[in-house]
Formats: sequence, structure tokens, C-alpha cells
Amino acid sequence: MADQAPSVAMEAVLKSSCELPEDSLKIRGYDFNQGVDMKALLKSYLTTGFQASSLGLAIQEINHMIEKRLEPAEEVDEKESGHPAPKSGCTIFLGYTSNLISSGVRESLRYLAEHRMVDVIVSTAGGIEEDLIKCLGHTYLGDFSLPGKELRLKGLNRIGNLLVPNDNYCKFEDWLMPILDQMLLEQNTEGVRWTPSKMIHRLGKEINNTESVYYWAYKNNIPVFSPALTDGSLGDMLYFHSFKNPGLILDIVEDIRRLNSMSVYAKRTGMIILGGGLVKHHIANANLMRNGADYTVYINTGQEFDGSDSGARPDEAVSWGKIRTDAKPVKVYADATLVFPLIVAETFALHADKLAAAQRTD
Repeated sequence: MADQAPSVAMEAVLKSSCELPEDSLKIRGYDFNQGVDMKALLKSYLTTGFQASSLGLAIQEINHMIEKRLEPAEEVDEKESGHPAPKSGCTIFLGYTSNLISSGVRESLRYLAEHRMVDVIVSTAGGIEEDLIKCLGHTYLGDFSLPGKELRLKGLNRIGNLLVPNDNYCKFEDWLMPILDQMLLEQNTEGVRWTPSKMIHRLGKEINNTESVYYWAYKNNIPVFSPALTDGSLGDMLYFHSFKNPGLILDIVEDIRRLNSMSVYAKRTGMIILGGGLVKHHIANANLMRNGADYTVYINTGQEFDGSDSGARPDEAVSWGKIRTDAKPVKVYADATLVFPLIVAETFALHADKLAAAQRTD
């Protein structure tokens, strides 16, 4: 009839709903009538939706890692067993790309290494050298639109909207070459077999600067792996050194055995991976050796439509055995410079006293 809406339209629009589970979270954001409470604001992200909720879930996932980390590990005699003993109830793998060391996220990463809140670090060559270079010269804020040609003529290198004077790399060469000479001497006279992780450990000792991530990794004996260590300024310096004083050898096989063993013999593992590419896969592949990580947080802006590992969602890693089938991994689609300091504030920094107390009982 003309005075009634068509039944097909009524049924389509007014379709009845199924009942949602009783524990379903209701969407509700922060109410600023409560004043400005940053802790409550961050807590409200969980029920805000979209990437805010992903951030809230990432905070929960990392706090689960910390909760398990505070549990004692099983007593293992390393000499008798022939493998490394886990130091805590959850071995935490931290990976990040070089641009984050170039940025101010470096200070958040340094905090984690300084207080021995993570067990394993994986980064790129740039993620190693930029930390050391920052101890020798500053990085400055520029602009994404600065023209490359003009910057090149001025000897300024652009990383996004950051500027690094090329003189910083000249200072790096002056600092690094005598260390490479000494490493070669120790290789030839003492039989030292260098690996990327041993080299990074040595550079952290030599830089002797409390602003450095790798100084603290050295002090706290946190292994740092970088299988593509030659892909950056460090590679440039090793190339130049091979002409001046040839013969230095870096063994990557020893490092992969060491990294994989830390995964295989861990009680539980957690992965926190900022960015994609090599660092994401290197950590995930190490966790394949134990049939997957127990806890996982990815933070990156990669998309999966091109089939890249960088953009792959956690569920793809589940299919490979790199994340456990019963895990609840989280991916946050965001620039890590925006969200990682907030995550650290609500996880590691929040539990700093408990983590420090647990280390004193080690």
C-alpha cells in the first residue's frame, strides 16, 4: 500500500541483531570534564576504537610480557646443559629500524637498555651507527620538503625531517678506525673471532657515553644483533679499512646460533618490533625455532597488499610458526615516534620498581 514502506526495505533496514558476548567492551572515549588525567586518557584508548584500541591492546600485551618476566626462570646449569639459561620468565626481544635511533625515540630505547628491561636487541646497521654518531655530533630538526640537491651541496644529509651534518660521519671515521685496527690486531694475535654482536658490544664499551643505547647494552650484557651490519656507514668504514689494514673478519654464523639459542631455550618469549624489514623478520624467524613467540606487538605503517614481510599482519607469522597459535598478538598501525614513548610510559616505566627489584634478586 502507498502509506506503508516496502517490506523488503523494512526488513533490510530493521534487521534484528544477535546478542553480543556479555564481556564485549563498550565504546567510550575520555571525558575531559574529569580534568586532564594522562593516565586515565591513555586507559580510555582501549575503548576508543580504531588504532587507539590497538594501542590499548599493545599496552596490555607488553604488560603481560612484563608480568611473566617477573616470574623466576627455571634453574639451569649452563655447563651441564650446554645451552644458555633463561634469565627470567619471559625473554623479551626488541627490534627497531635505524630511523628510530635517528629520532628522539632513541631516548626511550636507551631507557630500556639502561635498566635491563629487555633481553635481546636487533637493529640495522643504521640503528647501530646512528646511536654512536649522536655521541659525536648532533642531529637536527629540518623539514620533509627540503630539496636534496641543495642539501647535498651543503653537506647535509636528510632522514625524513631530520638533518645530519656529513661532518658527523667524518668524526665517526676518526673514532672508529683505531678501534678496527685494534680488533684486527686481537684477531691476529689472540685468535679473537669477531661477530657483529661482539663488535657492537666492543663499540658500546669504547663509546663510553651514558647517552648511548649500546653503552648500556654493553654495561648490562644485552646482546645486540645486526646481521646486515655492513649496510650503512659502518659498512663504508669497514670497506675503507679493508684497504688501509685488510683482514678483519665478521662471522655471522656464530651470531645466528647465539640468537636462535636464546629463543629455543627461553621459558616464554615476547617480541616488540618497531618498523619492518630485516629487524621484524630476524626476530620472528628466531622465534620460529621454538614454534612461535608467546607475546607479540608490531608497530609499523606497512600494509599487506603487496605481500611484503614489513606489512604482514601477525596472523601471517602464525601460519609460519613464528607466533604461537594460542597467542593474542597486536599490530598498531602507527608511526612509532607517536606511540612508542606512550607505550613505554604505561608498561616498562610504570613497572620500573618491580623490574629493578627482580634484577636485584638475580
